[in-house]
Amino acid sequence: MRAMSRLRRVDLEHRDHRHVALYGDFEPAPPGYEPPSCEDGAYERRWNPLRREWVLVAAARQGRTFLPQRSHCPLCPSRPSHSTEIPAASFEVAVFDNRFPAMRRGARSSGVAEAVASAGASEVVVYTDRHDGAFASLSEARVAMLAEVWADRYRALAARGDVRYVYIFENRGEAVGVTLSHPHGQIYGYPFIPPVARLELGSRSGSSCGFCEVIAAERSRRLRVLLTRGGVIAYVPAFARWPYEVHVAPLRHHGALVDLTPQSRRAFARALQRVARGLDRLFQETMPYMMVLHQRPTDGRPHPQAHLHAEFYPLLRDRGRLKYLAGSESGAGVFINDTLPEASAARLRAVLE
Repeated sequence: MRAMSRLRRVDLEHRDHRHVALYGDFEPAPPGYEPPSCEDGAYERRWNPLRREWVLVAAARQGRTFLPQRSHCPLCPSRPSHSTEIPAASFEVAVFDNRFPAMRRGARSSGVAEAVASAGASEVVVYTDRHDGAFASLSEARVAMLAEVWADRYRALAARGDVRYVYIFENRGEAVGVTLSHPHGQIYGYPFIPPVARLELGSRSGSSCGFCEVIAAERSRRLRVLLTRGGVIAYVPAFARWPYEVHVAPLRHHGALVDLTPQSRRAFARALQRVARGLDRLFQETMPYMMVLHQRPTDGRPHPQAHLHAEFYPLLRDRGRLKYLAGSESGAGVFINDTLPEASAARLRAVLE
């Protein structure tokens, strides 16, 4: 693993034992700070023998915060009249254990025969203490810092015995189901390798990398490549399931963010931001999307076929028109793309900075 560039981190703990990490400069919380507490409930996973996959049960999430007024945002800095999740009056980047997690280590289960007690991690990554903005509008320095935070969280969670896959992602926009508008993402530390990652890792045997082959083909044909800069490529895959799906990956084979140099991590994060900005320009409106990072599992095995990459799933198929996952996608697992990937790539190239 590559060394992380210099990044100050201060670790704190709420009274309910949830962890908080403050990265960079910050001002302490105001006097009288009272952190919110995690609600109790059943957290477990249940095995589906027909699909051979785990289903998570998080029975304490129904009451989670839903589109609060700006004055009650739980991701803003704390002030004397409002204690938030962040024990600081100002900060650069903050990471904390989710108060309404999808997984929770040491939580109780319902006790039914099919249930396995929960394990793993659910973290929230707050990109900035400013309520307005987005990943696309962060400064270049903050994007570089965020890349180091992601790498640091990968290291920290990979060291835990109950985490086998570190999954970094961002849901953006109410159409995706986002309930907080403050710029943020999440990190799940799964106690198993999730189905999509397992399928990708199993697409080639031994040390052969399917992503290296796909990238080589895209570079050769040049039909769907959006950018190649700083050792990073962004492209619309020939097999895109979403109308404006974009993949971003290092040109060289690296399994995880921690395998990159700080300079390469900056280039990778910068490419992600360029894609996010381009998606907003595409229809001249804020694009709701899911941005997900796939990396090497943390189960102790080498996984030489793992290739770090990010995937964007934008929800708009045209101006004001959402792409819905309906019967074919949800019931049969067969996506229907309403556009030609080559045409989508041409439109996206025209709006990338």
